[in-house]
Amino acid sequence: MPPLDRLLRIMARLRDPQHGCDWDRAQTFATIAPYTIEEAYEVADAIERNDLAALKEELGDLLLQVVFHARMAEELGAFDFAAVADTIGAKMEARHPHIFGDAAGEDHAREERWERLKAEERAAKGATSALDGVALALPALMRAEKLQKRAARQGFDWPDVAAPAAKVREELDELAAAETDAERLDEAGDLLFAAVNVVRAYGIAPEDALRGANAKFERRFRAMEQLATDRGTAFSSLTLNQQDALWDAVKASEPGKAP
Repeated sequence: MPPLDRLLRIMARLRDPQHGCDWDRAQTFATIAPYTIEEAYEVADAIERNDLAALKEELGDLLLQVVFHARMAEELGAFDFAAVADTIGAKMEARHPHIFGDAAGEDHAREERWERLKAEERAAKGATSALDGVALALPALMRAEKLQKRAARQGFDWPDVAAPAAKVREELDELAAAETDAERLDEAGDLLFAAVNVVRAYGIAPEDALRGANAKFERRFRAMEQLATDRGTAFSSLTLNQQDALWDAVKASEPGKAP
């Protein structure tokens, strides 16, 4: 039996009203959605670690999520897995007319054509705003970037890096001046949104930048803990100045860093 057919049969059995798994039968689109998001991140993590064995496993876990959602939809009489595959196949062909159609020789305009085709698809679905279709479930940082890019394609964007940088300084001042928790929450959001604009102005994906910063902080913090342990001291027992000294030592020990 082809592996995909086997997987589809396994899911059908798990969801069988009489002989299926109680947990699987109890699930809905809403309860499964968090697992789908989690599995997508685990795929990204395997790629980040360049672990191809883990990537194979995580892609399987992600595929299971698609099969799960498709099976629940099939039970409702809405669509099945074949319809999901057919829909994305048709979409990819439509979005690549230079490969599957008669638009050969237009590679120089690929990005513009791609965005135009996606905009036409959104309009066909009843979109009334350039911001329609930016998923609410996206991580906030990624969603901020997508909202800003959509607005930028309509001409609503800063002309240079200096302007969004000034906006960050303005938002920092407003956060410092905020007097209530609600005001601080609002101004903190404005500050982060402005920071995304600055990073985007440099042509850098904010999600990639923050992911790298997270990894760097984790690496350095673990190294500080190890240094403290090597010196016979618990890291948490050190003063802030002593911890800062360890941080400086770790930074100086990294390749390319001055001693």
